[in-house]
Amino acid sequence: MSVLRRMTVIPAAASSFTVRHMKRSEGVLVLVATLVCWSTVPLFVRHLAGYIDHWTNNGWRYGASALFWLPAVVWALSRGILPRTIWRAALIPAVANTVAQVAFTAAHSYVNPGLLTFGLRMQLVAVAIGAYLLFPAERATIASARYLGGLGLLICGVAGVLLGGGNILDGTSAIGVLLAVFAGFGYGMYGLAVRKFMYGYHPVFAFGVIALYTGGTLVVGMLAFGRGHGAEVFDLGSNELWSLGLSAFFGIAIGHVLYYTAIDRMGVATTAGVLQLQPFIVSAFSAVFFGEVLSGKQWGAGVVAIVGAGLVLSAQKAAERKRAAAST
Repeated sequence: MSVLRRMTVIPAAASSFTVRHMKRSEGVLVLVATLVCWSTVPLFVRHLAGYIDHWTNNGWRYGASALFWLPAVVWALSRGILPRTIWRAALIPAVANTVAQVAFTAAHSYVNPGLLTFGLRMQLVAVAIGAYLLFPAERATIASARYLGGLGLLICGVAGVLLGGGNILDGTSAIGVLLAVFAGFGYGMYGLAVRKFMYGYHPVFAFGVIALYTGGTLVVGMLAFGRGHGAEVFDLGSNELWSLGLSAFFGIAIGHVLYYTAIDRMGVATTAGVLQLQPFIVSAFSAVFFGEVLSGKQWGAGVVAIVGAGLVLSAQKAAERKRAAAST
């Protein structure tokens, strides 16, 4: 049973939100679409970094995404099917998501997208630590040789990518690397918080409330700290406005829906495994658009990191199969 299915409890009045069961081929298409959507975001955000500060970027993008999901939350409220407890339950996931989002967007001002997305792989380390502390049933899996070996390869590989660029620890690049790693840990904590606190809520409503909290906080941050309090977005050209709108739509509003749908049809391990291709896709396009060139050693270290991530995910998948077999 996937994480999404374990999280989902759909009241009778919300039956109109039930999605028909997809064929596996459709699930594959959704998973590929998720990968494409999330691979575009670092490229859009990096492009925008030359025109607006990260507070303005976050405020407008997540503010728009919150408005996108507002009708669903209002509809649920009007039908009386939105549990009152969801507002409190969403607080901690929203805090983790907000902190990670700020670090992720700010990092684009210091390092290029390829390096940044490799740094984000550290979220699997955060997930391992958090899962060991929060979910006792998974401690045996996390302590297994395959899981720990994969985690070790992942850490070494990511370190090789981040440090293999020569003077990467000099000047502003060091800030960008630290922000990328911090964002990775933040997103890992966000995923754990969603799993811990949002159990039993329909994912559409769960993400809708989290988006409202996150978007509202980032808009306040933009008004308080953004250059011109966010007004500089009105001076953007058409290309930059398109980048802002598309990154909000594909990266947040639609990307999350595709992600949850992919998990529901393809499973957690398969979905996470395919998404490990993101750094390679982003790095390839970053080389074209921003002239970012990773060395041969960095590419090799990246492969090591992804192999490590694959071992971690395969250990999780094997444990899921054992639990499923034991429950039948």
